[in-house]
Amino acid sequence: MGEALMRCGEATMRLLAAYGVSTVFGVPGVHTLEFCRGLREPGSGEDGRLVHVQTRNEEGAAYAAEGWARATGQPGVALVISGPGVTNAATGLGDAWCASLPMLLISAEPPSQTLGKGWGVLHEISDQRAVTAPLTALSLTARRPQDVPEFLARAFTLFASARPRPVHISIPTDVQAMEVTEPWEPVALPPAPPAPAPAAIAAAARLLAGARRPVIVAGGGAAEAGAAVAALSRRLEAPVITTTAGKGVLPDDSPFA
Repeated sequence: MGEALMRCGEATMRLLAAYGVSTVFGVPGVHTLEFCRGLREPGSGEDGRLVHVQTRNEEGAAYAAEGWARATGQPGVALVISGPGVTNAATGLGDAWCASLPMLLISAEPPSQTLGKGWGVLHEISDQRAVTAPLTALSLTARRPQDVPEFLARAFTLFASARPRPVHISIPTDVQAMEVTEPWEPVALPPAPPAPAPAAIAAAARLLAGARRPVIVAGGGAAEAGAAVAALSRRLEAPVITTTAGKGVLPDDSPFA
């Protein structure tokens, strides 16, 4: 066994930074102290640690992470305590699910040996994963430190290569405090989501060419494709209707908006 590098909680935050995360939103608590070793205050000048933005409550943290994902297109991260912290954040997870946003919720959980036993430990609920499973693409509990890099690799690969959905990873307090003896490295991520098959693009082009009154409906998935949507609407002379998530794809003064 190698020499201890740091504890799992801090290593988790460091690995998030290696994946390109710069900021996490949350409310510190007794169950998240190990994570705080890998955080810093805005403007502190420390390198290698994530900026922590404290919110009024966990619901606000989840919405802030969702807003980050919505505004930047990059994964937004919230860090909360177990039990009521997770239930407070659940509404933000649900909204991120509906909007197909890449949001990561990292939460604490009571000590591993107490899970599911109803001993009444602080911030215990009967099944934390069951709360978030319907609202996420993945809802996972780390039972040992080496689970964390695997789970984060799965989360960030999903964010990069599939329809974005929120992910929840729970890490019990005893696992957070365990020592990490090998450096954690991020996995190589796909450079871009898979492109449509050329045959499918050709078929869509034929349908559009034959349409007499085409209309374009642009959603949140077109947020980074405003120029392409504008060019297509001009070519087809087609008006563009946007969903709520797609607002801003075309400027309001566009003749086709």
